[in-house]
Amino acid sequence: MARLKEYNGHYCESEYEYAFIGFLEKENWIYTSGNDISRVTKKDVLIGDDFKGFLSKTNADLLEDEVNQIYDNIRLVGSESDFATLHKVYGWLVDGIQFTPQNGLAKMVKLIDFDNTDNNIFRVVNQLTVEYTNNGQKENRRPDVVLYINGIPLCIIELKNPADARATVYDAWEQINIRYWRDIPHLLHYCPLACISDGVKTRLGTVRTPYEHFYAWRRVNDGDKVSTLPFEETETMIKGVYAPTRFLEIFRDYIYFQDSIYDSDEVEIVCRYPQFFASKLLKQSIVNSVVTKSGKGGTYFGATGCGKTYTMAFLARQLALRCTDIPEIGSPTIILIVDREELQKQGAKLFTKSKEFLNLGEVSVVPNRKILREELGARQSGGFYICTIQKFCDREDDKIGLINDRQNIICFSDEAHRTQLEHSKKIQFSKDADENMKAMVSKPYAKVLKEAFPQATFVGFTGTPIAETYQTFGEEIDRYTMDQAVADGLTVSIKYHPRIAKVLLDNTKAKQIEDYYKKCADDGATEEDIEASKRAMSSMEIILGEPLRLERLATDIHDHYVSACAADPDRIQKAMIVCSNRKIAYSLLLKFKDKYPEWFEEKKSPDNVPITDEELKELKPQPFIAMVSSVGSNDEEDMYNYLGGVRNDKRSEELDAAFKQNKSNFCIAIVVDMWITGFDVPSLTYLYNDKPLKKHLLIQTISRVNRKYPGKDYGMIIDYIGIRDNMREAMKVYGGDTSVAPTEDDVEQATVAFREEIEVLKNLFIGYNLTPFLNPNCDPVERYKLLAKAAEYVFVSTEELQSEGNKGTQTVSFKTYFLKTVKRMRTAYDICQPSGVLNEQESALAQCFMAIAGFVRKMSGTSEVDTDTMNRAVSKMVEEALKYNQVESVLEAGEEEDIFSPEYFEKLSDVKMPATKLEILVKMLRKQIKEYAKVNQVAAKTFQEMLEATIALYHERRKHLAAEEAGEAQEQASEDIIKIATKQALDILKQMKENKESFRKLGLTFEEKAFYDILISLRDTYNFEYGTDKEIGGVVINDKCQSLAKKVKEIIDTQSSFSDWLNNQNVRNKLKLDIKICLVKNGYPPQYSPEVFTKVMEQVENFEEHSSEVDYSYYPSNTEAYKMMVAEDKTPYNTK
Repeated sequence: MARLKEYNGHYCESEYEYAFIGFLEKENWIYTSGNDISRVTKKDVLIGDDFKGFLSKTNADLLEDEVNQIYDNIRLVGSESDFATLHKVYGWLVDGIQFTPQNGLAKMVKLIDFDNTDNNIFRVVNQLTVEYTNNGQKENRRPDVVLYINGIPLCIIELKNPADARATVYDAWEQINIRYWRDIPHLLHYCPLACISDGVKTRLGTVRTPYEHFYAWRRVNDGDKVSTLPFEETETMIKGVYAPTRFLEIFRDYIYFQDSIYDSDEVEIVCRYPQFFASKLLKQSIVNSVVTKSGKGGTYFGATGCGKTYTMAFLARQLALRCTDIPEIGSPTIILIVDREELQKQGAKLFTKSKEFLNLGEVSVVPNRKILREELGARQSGGFYICTIQKFCDREDDKIGLINDRQNIICFSDEAHRTQLEHSKKIQFSKDADENMKAMVSKPYAKVLKEAFPQATFVGFTGTPIAETYQTFGEEIDRYTMDQAVADGLTVSIKYHPRIAKVLLDNTKAKQIEDYYKKCADDGATEEDIEASKRAMSSMEIILGEPLRLERLATDIHDHYVSACAADPDRIQKAMIVCSNRKIAYSLLLKFKDKYPEWFEEKKSPDNVPITDEELKELKPQPFIAMVSSVGSNDEEDMYNYLGGVRNDKRSEELDAAFKQNKSNFCIAIVVDMWITGFDVPSLTYLYNDKPLKKHLLIQTISRVNRKYPGKDYGMIIDYIGIRDNMREAMKVYGGDTSVAPTEDDVEQATVAFREEIEVLKNLFIGYNLTPFLNPNCDPVERYKLLAKAAEYVFVSTEELQSEGNKGTQTVSFKTYFLKTVKRMRTAYDICQPSGVLNEQESALAQCFMAIAGFVRKMSGTSEVDTDTMNRAVSKMVEEALKYNQVESVLEAGEEEDIFSPEYFEKLSDVKMPATKLEILVKMLRKQIKEYAKVNQVAAKTFQEMLEATIALYHERRKHLAAEEAGEAQEQASEDIIKIATKQALDILKQMKENKESFRKLGLTFEEKAFYDILISLRDTYNFEYGTDKEIGGVVINDKCQSLAKKVKEIIDTQSSFSDWLNNQNVRNKLKLDIKICLVKNGYPPQYSPEVFTKVMEQVENFEEHSSEVDYSYYPSNTEAYKMMVAEDKTPYNTK
């Protein structure tokens, strides 16, 4: 490679250019300087020698004049437009060009040999001067790098200086998209692909791709860890895209053009890396399924908004063109099944314009099963059909039966999480989902499909898979998550802003509920459980439909939306309000109408939106806000008529079209079930949620606002359904008419608070080196190890600290103090970080401590306070609040979990009522013994017996209270009995704690002690000698039992290294055999005893059964097990 002739000591663009070329050379591209290319004129962009050399080599029957004739045809190509020319040339490059030689026999001449990579000439050229004429004057452009194959330029690459902060990849995009198309389109006629890079960001697109849709390529091979470090983008791109074989693969099958008749739309798309790998993996899985006749082609888990429809298109092309050598497939018939007409329209919009790309012949939307049956019966291969699942609703009066039993039918199921199995709950379809459906589904969808296409292969596509998805379509073949989609820029991030309609409860009770959830969070309840509980507890119609609440809700939504739009007036920002049911939605609509009648004035476009006359002609008058819903047969007259009555479908279609028109006056939609899944409006920015949501429906709903749109940095979820510890506790307005966003003062206060908490955290870690976390070049694996060590640093500390809280100063463990400090820091961080006031080190430190805290919580999740537990507690509070009664809480739930912590004993001692204290203590002991039994049956059984004996004695003493004793005497006697029982329970608790921690003195791990205990217990029970008991440091240790316990646990560790060991009977059988052999070899027991073996195996089976569910945060540990866990900080989306 040529070196720079001059170097002034500063890193310049040309140096990066040569580095980029160097990477390409390592992938076997041949470097040639543009000055060394032989051309007749500088307008010529082909390398004639390479082109003619390749044709002569691969077509020995062509004469030299014929080769020159083909060369001229390519060189002088033209069409009605630049884009049409590009499309035409791409077709020639992929399929070959038709040519009739002198012998008169027409043939297809390949311009690229896709099947034999080595037959092609891969050349990288830099600084190629391309001449053009402007206003009669000759000018020239010099693209940085152009990639040629066989003398034809296929990819243009623009680079910017990595050391120059002012030189960006956007500048590179502008050069291609504006200057080059304007000045040298004759070069771009041959270049479907484009790459832009500034050394940090390296992005792939086409020469017609908008800037925001240029993306990084983050994986070289399937199975590779996704690369997220910016400085790795260049090398990953070159290895993952430009390695010659890979480049040919992408070039041939993963560049999408619409059919030629739609060239005026100028749509050209290159796949993104998740689409590429997903389609390749799915193709192979489908081939395997067809050959083995399993019927399960696999499941693709692709985040909502990541482009699953295009993934289907790329996969369909692979199946159509790259499976011809597999007799069972040949040219398959593909049926795309969607669950809503909205998705059917989206699919039709793409696939009906893609006949040339799919290469399957007929592409159509199927209106009914009769036509589908006829279409499939009339062909043995090919065809692409789109229909809704409602076509496969089996009814008593309309049995489906067999439609076609061909083996080469492939069914794609979009939004596959809605598929149900035979044993699952049957799907319920609303009446407007399919106008022909008038009865309940009598068979699950999956079973009916199997009966309709008994030999077909089914493939599932979903952004929110559930267990049943995998059971229907097979294992997960590939996944692309929401986090990855945001990181790659495919979707925007979602910010989550919880707001409760505070008029529901009196202040005292609302504060009590909020404090309750805060306690649950502090004591380990997961965010998911807390949010689920909040939604459930706020879902009662008596709460959600309360008139004053709806009035406040309307005010808050209005003020928030108006304020947000005023802050960014040049951008279209649509909004959606999701309500719990249609009645509440309509009531809320009427509140808006009473308070803001101007929103109901119908017009074509908002007054403040600039719009041309042509754009105005495309719009229809609409209100600013409208409710979109189906109608019910029992709707009250006003609502029924508002929703269109019998014209409901027509009204919904019109509103659908208007909402998707950015400049339409229809900006806010109130919905219940419609439009919350599979509905794409990129300008939709705000989603005001007032509906309980679960799992996949929650993700689908919030994803409505994650689509990219110019100027849109994030989507915002404003949630009115939950009660939570607000992240802006110091700045919020509680119980007022409106909620206020942070002001400059709020941000300033948060910044001060943030820096104070960061200093506290730094002092806590004064003896620990945090610098690797601040180094962006640190190896991710190394950083993970350091994270584990940092979490371990928190756990091993025995220091107790004074923590200030609502109840004054309390002594807490180091871990609790750390987590509480991080939580306060994060509250402030979430407010001040978006403002940009924090420097890089402060942000890095914040992320560092939050990551450590997430790891600690993951390792020590102390909570059995699940959603149901919280629901039971909160439901009573809510009920009491609605009655305006105030009831004192004896012990705030959530504190009961970490019962061995010093702060727990302090809190327990605060309970003044003896019977309540005993009840709580017994409840906690039962729970801890049950948890302990998952690991150590012997010890747990002992403590269970002790507890039951204590309880029995307590009840016996209570029974013997003399009936004639009354008043204070009886009360005092009863209290004494309770105190004795409480003391005994506390003694059990103390012994249990000592027993749990005794493994350290025995030189064992916590799990090894469980096997040690069973070995000792059986020795004593069956009265045989084994080893010698010796007292060491006040603890009696049997050396042989100690050694044998370690060996048993080692065998379990070895077998459990298999990922499916709990479900693989062969592995489990071998585990038991190995343990039995180990016992025999070590002479335990000295004489063969089936009973002893059985008892040991019971402990092994118990350990197996519960190994995946044991929460080791209940138990201290000296093992390395924690280091194998994944750090995970599950927190709600941030809010600005």
